[in-house]
Amino acid sequence: MAVDLWSEVTVERSDTFEITAEGDGAEEMPKDDSNLLCIGVKAAFEAAKKPVPPLKYHVISRIPYARGLGSSSAAIVAGIIAGLVLAGHRLPCWGSEALLQIAASIEGHPDNVAPAIYGGIQIGIHSGTRWVSERAPMPPGLQLVMFIPDFVGKTSAARNVLANTVTREEAAFNIGRAAMLIHSLCTSNLDNMKYGVQDKMHQPQRGNALYKYLFPMIEAAQDAGAAGAYLSGAGPTVMALTTGASGDIFTQREKERTDRSVARAMMQVADSYGIKGKLLVTNATHEGARVVKVEPPFSSEDISYRDNV
Repeated sequence: MAVDLWSEVTVERSDTFEITAEGDGAEEMPKDDSNLLCIGVKAAFEAAKKPVPPLKYHVISRIPYARGLGSSSAAIVAGIIAGLVLAGHRLPCWGSEALLQIAASIEGHPDNVAPAIYGGIQIGIHSGTRWVSERAPMPPGLQLVMFIPDFVGKTSAARNVLANTVTREEAAFNIGRAAMLIHSLCTSNLDNMKYGVQDKMHQPQRGNALYKYLFPMIEAAQDAGAAGAYLSGAGPTVMALTTGASGDIFTQREKERTDRSVARAMMQVADSYGIKGKLLVTNATHEGARVVKVEPPFSSEDISYRDNV
């Protein structure tokens, strides 16, 4: 699911390689060519069959870094798109989803890069020949309430607590929940959302080993009115889904919404476990990554595109 959090990346030709960053996680971010932004750019130039020139990168990071909110996928997609623009290369989309193939080959799966590219809620699989992604409906009035701990979550550590095999019971449980989740989204029957986001393959293992606050926070969020709650990515962020939003928060009566009560309940659990962090309320977004400025401009005197890009 694409979350309405946006990082901004500027990539330009230069005499020397340089990465500068500001915002969330700027200090921890790699400043060499191991940065996923650079890896994305390199993949784009390889697709164009051109060498990568010396480039200067500047990142304004607004996606919490290493918190299970897709900051790495955003960097990959931003790098590929910037690289394609600089290389003057375009990719086929219909029937091949070439951009998705490049991004998923770097990430290893389409789960996060697909929403970063296309926006919305995406279902991704490998067909046996290529990665495929399709959009699932997004129910109206959906809001996201996130508890984002102050500490980072290392994906490697989160993977190490998982078993190499799953039982038949676990597989059947998760297959049923995935079907229930998609049915809930397609019918906007959000009463069933809490069942659709249940899991036996990773949340119990990570909750027991790494995030003791996870299941108490999920329970508190749902008791306070959330349609469902779950571990975001590999953690440590906990995501709760609320309903009833209509228009701007300043124009709607608070009693028609549940985001504040859910946020308070989640913070109470965090406090009880001594976990420092912040609550963030935002929305899912139908829009994926896009170019906001390019030199020379794509727009012309006769045809102007959005933001006069």
